[in-house]
Amino acid sequence: MTRRVVVATANPDKAREMRAVLAEAGLAIELVDRPPDVPEVEETGATLEENSRLKADALRDATGLPAIADDTGLEVDALDGAPGVLSARYAGPRASYGENVRKLLAELASRPDATRSARFRTVVVLAQVDGSEIVASGTVEGEIIDHTRGDQGFGYDPVFVPAAAGGETFAQMEPARKHALSHRGQALRTLAVRMREAGWPTEARGE
Repeated sequence: MTRRVVVATANPDKAREMRAVLAEAGLAIELVDRPPDVPEVEETGATLEENSRLKADALRDATGLPAIADDTGLEVDALDGAPGVLSARYAGPRASYGENVRKLLAELASRPDATRSARFRTVVVLAQVDGSEIVASGTVEGEIIDHTRGDQGFGYDPVFVPAAAGGETFAQMEPARKHALSHRGQALRTLAVRMREAGWPTEARGE
């Protein structure tokens, strides 16, 4: 029997990635859109996990359905781990992807001798209707380049080169390749394993 799960994010790019990765996981779930009448959840947590939990809990409580939420941070070593938990609003509360990237590159340009090593971290929380939760995380190491490359992906993807990508940014990759390498893909695949272990239904195979 297929179970419905609400996607807590209001970001359509994140929701699309969640659907793409979880569609391959073999779970008998239907991911449903966040209802438009549910107000945006204020991300007041000090960590990625706290913010994910805030969003997942709020959508579960508003809909009565299990809810899945993630929070992702880009940690740049030369900036002492910034933008980190503030990655989505690095250049301001309503900053665009481009504004965030421009601020990041300007900060690094002011430190020409600094390392450009960085990592993406994602934490995913599934808030279940009985009050329990399943948590998973993913991390990918890489570096920040000094100009944007590629038009796939979103956020900081055009300036982040994963260590295992042969020099390509996430924004230069086809979605399937990005999902195979990315922090969010790792976290969602781990979540799917833990959901199966917790008794979530799986799709019948070979029928």
